[in-house]
Amino acid sequence: MKWLSDDKLNYLRAVVANPDFSSTKYTFIKELGRGGMGTVYLTEDRELNRLVAIKVLNVPQVTEDLRNRMIREAQIIARLEHPGIVPVHDVGVLPDGRVFYAMKYVRGSRLDDYAAQNGSLGDRLRKFQAVCDAVAFAHAHGVIHRDLKPQNIMIGSFGEVLVLDWGVAKILATDNTDEDGFIRIHPSNPWPHDTSAGTVIGTRDYMSPEQARGETSQLDERADVYSLGAVLHFLLKDQSKVGKAAAAICSKAMAPAKESRYSTASELSAEIGRLLDAQPVSAYQESAIEKVSRWVSKNRFLVLLVLAYLLMRIILVFTSRP
Repeated sequence: MKWLSDDKLNYLRAVVANPDFSSTKYTFIKELGRGGMGTVYLTEDRELNRLVAIKVLNVPQVTEDLRNRMIREAQIIARLEHPGIVPVHDVGVLPDGRVFYAMKYVRGSRLDDYAAQNGSLGDRLRKFQAVCDAVAFAHAHGVIHRDLKPQNIMIGSFGEVLVLDWGVAKILATDNTDEDGFIRIHPSNPWPHDTSAGTVIGTRDYMSPEQARGETSQLDERADVYSLGAVLHFLLKDQSKVGKAAAAICSKAMAPAKESRYSTASELSAEIGRLLDAQPVSAYQESAIEKVSRWVSKNRFLVLLVLAYLLMRIILVFTSRP
């Protein structure tokens, strides 16, 4: 009996595991990553001659509910047209019945990997502010993410920030028929019912207390605000120059009671903006000394100019004496 080499066995396993794109316009290249319900592959769009990322259901048995959830995720992303949310190009079904959708292929690194290579606090805060802005856009269109974490945030090769993986997003609006871009429920493809009460969705270290308790009907934008606070905590934890104001912003965003958090992602983004501009923040009450220190830090050039002028005057006084 002739035994197959390990390389050939690995190749055969890959062929079996890889999805069959033969009925589509896409050519498989490689696997990019796996999640709880879907796997993302790098493919080539043969018609447009470009690389695209395709997410495919990776469960062994495809139920109607799972199929609808995948289509739902694609429709959510497709309607959230924002620079911080990856655009969807196509949706379809593979020969084995699994649903897939194609989206822009983003070259870059996940936020956790990016943070490991970048030590600038200011840069991290600006990237975090961009995440808040993308999430705030989704909230304005009746959608909460429910699984915000560094692994679901991508930093592109040009520094662009993209929020990924909307697979467990929750629709807040019930009547999505307006003309301002809110997601609509098409009667021929209704959304599956949201997760029942008591079911925990999300990632433990980044989910709000109410989300961890399975209170799905009670979740609103402030659940995402908590998760954003946890992302901010991740970005700050290895920084030696984190001030009390930044720590206070993080604590307020992650307050156990949702009523004590920032009410919206936009409010949190604005707070980060004030921090970056050396302005007072609502989450922290400064002492008189801290106010002076912050003013001096913000107006350093003016302070140095005044000190230089005073020094010059002192020198002139002493040198002009007979």
